[in-house]
Amino acid sequence: MSINDRENKAETIEEIEGRDTFNSKVGFILACIGSAVGMGNIWMFPYRVGQFGGAAFLLPYFFFIIVIGFTGVIGEMSFGRSMRTGPLGAFRKAFELRSNKNGGLLGLIPVAGSLALATGYAVVVGWILRFTVGSIAGAVTSNAMDSGSYFGQIAGPYGSIFWHLAGLVITFGVMLFGISNGIEKANKIMMPAFFFLFLILAVRVVMLPGAIDGYKYLFIPKWEFLGSPKTWVYALGQAFFSLSLAGSGTIVYGSYLKKSEDVVGCAKHVAFFDTCAAMLAALVIIPSVFAYNLDPAAGPPLMFITMPSVFKGMPMGQLFSIVFFLAVLFAGVSSLMNLFETPIEALQERFNLSRKLSIAIVAVVAVGIGVFLEGGNMLGLWMDIVSIYVIPLGALLAGIVFFWVCGSEFAREQAQLGRKEKIGPWFEPMTKYVFCGLTVIVYILGIFYGGIG
Repeated sequence: MSINDRENKAETIEEIEGRDTFNSKVGFILACIGSAVGMGNIWMFPYRVGQFGGAAFLLPYFFFIIVIGFTGVIGEMSFGRSMRTGPLGAFRKAFELRSNKNGGLLGLIPVAGSLALATGYAVVVGWILRFTVGSIAGAVTSNAMDSGSYFGQIAGPYGSIFWHLAGLVITFGVMLFGISNGIEKANKIMMPAFFFLFLILAVRVVMLPGAIDGYKYLFIPKWEFLGSPKTWVYALGQAFFSLSLAGSGTIVYGSYLKKSEDVVGCAKHVAFFDTCAAMLAALVIIPSVFAYNLDPAAGPPLMFITMPSVFKGMPMGQLFSIVFFLAVLFAGVSSLMNLFETPIEALQERFNLSRKLSIAIVAVVAVGIGVFLEGGNMLGLWMDIVSIYVIPLGALLAGIVFFWVCGSEFAREQAQLGRKEKIGPWFEPMTKYVFCGLTVIVYILGIFYGGIG
């Protein structure tokens, strides 16, 4: 099929009457930031920076954020907006441009990945909710309660079912109101609140005796680490997963974006504020840990065991514990809404179901599978399998389908919509070859290293 034929056929991809959209560019950007800002920013980024050379790690990380932000993020937003549907429908419509009726089945992979990741992530959101309530009640900062034992009770088999279900109720409750009245309005509150609360914590941490050692750990570059391939590998993985590329959530949010908005500008803002969130988390957690002589490379326990120990020794620790876990809860719920929106939209698009029924079906699946992931070991195995084998594959397929199957001309035209300044000649080589190539590398190295993000 010729380019002109494909373009003419693309024009038949109609705007869906009555389809909900984001009311504003700000609302869309905040929702995308909410999907990107999550546990990877808060518990993984800080110790990755310290683990791989401090400021030396930041150089390849910033490089990959720019490259991926201006290729993959733009691509997924444009892909969703051009097809006016999430990955399941977008893949189908893309292959129809090539007169292929069966290629759309590939869209099941990112949809299944998003649902699987959300199902496991909901368990973690339940932990965060319990820690938030425990902070308000004073249990988290009580000297009578050992932080490790407190977390062990929660993360044990079936140790947090009530809070797990409560987190799902909150998330689906917001989503029932739709895109503009639910997800958009919620993120307009949660994301500014997240940054404000972490700024308060960052200012407080500056005043802690010994915090200066944490800043040195973060920002004094150990240049020899740049000679290690692992530094570049983990910087790539951190950037890739931090920007929430999976061929799912960013596509489905893009499908709700008006064609008058500038996708390139939106992607720039998402990449910038996602990086700011990661840096804020590092500026709060690492100096705090050093001030109390705790382990800065504890991984996930950094948030649930190490930080509660910090708050116990901090003046007004209960207050700052509430601030911390409330901010983390906002980040968790905003990410969870994005992950669940993909399968919900797929049910609406494929079977013409109402939003309420689609949410009910997804909720039953999330609860039915999620309760068996309550144990920390089972959850860890589940999340590793999904993040290593499914998520990067979804991103790779989305990149190939949009930039190769739809074609460079179509991709450029869709990314250019709403933008006054013409996108430069960098677009085609950076998207078709660099981004898709990097995604292949992420997939291979993730399997080789057992996860890099």
